[in-house]
Amino acid sequence: MKPKLYSFWRSSAAFRVRIALNLKGMNYELIPVHLRKNGGEQLAEEYTNKNPNQLVPLFDDSKDSIHQSIAIIEYLNEIQTEPPLLPISAIDRAWVRALSMDIASDIHPINNVRVLRYLVKELGISSEAKDDWYQHWIKLGLTSLEKRLGFDARVGRFVYGNQPGLADICLVPQIFNALSSKLDMSPYPSLMKIFNECMKLPAFINASWEKQIDAEGLNPVATPEK
Repeated sequence: MKPKLYSFWRSSAAFRVRIALNLKGMNYELIPVHLRKNGGEQLAEEYTNKNPNQLVPLFDDSKDSIHQSIAIIEYLNEIQTEPPLLPISAIDRAWVRALSMDIASDIHPINNVRVLRYLVKELGISSEAKDDWYQHWIKLGLTSLEKRLGFDARVGRFVYGNQPGLADICLVPQIFNALSSKLDMSPYPSLMKIFNECMKLPAFINASWEKQIDAEGLNPVATPEK
């Protein structure tokens, strides 16, 4: 039986896991969970019973289920070691994990759908203020990443050398978000170079928003350079 991935097409966290599964060449069944329809399908009792934190992704292999995208990706990397998603040396693994967490822990959570919804519905901020909030945290995070990656000798075609790994898996969905919000990406040439290398690969292309069975009316905001 194929494992199931509960996913939403615009979810950055689910996007990461889709990339990892594709890089590993693992077959899976995608189960859409719409985060906005019907009051949010992730809040329904049926899904909450599976995943009490009411978020996506959720990976279920019929024996066990795992939530949190980074935990899922590390699990996939352990059960199928090729191609590796982390470097061999301990210090380089720590470096890649730290960069990945810069995105997964510091940028993405405060721009999550439920956070933005709370800002508008509960705190009453305007749509314009919400958009300012969104871009502020993306700019702050991407600026830090650009400084780290702009001159580090470990950077190659991808964040670490010439093979995509965990940090690239985290970076690409965040760039999709930045492009969708019409953020000026010219201050981030190193990040965009890596992004465009990633978007040449089927594993990233097939995990992207517009390729998902639950995708809705999209403009190609994240098309790589030709």
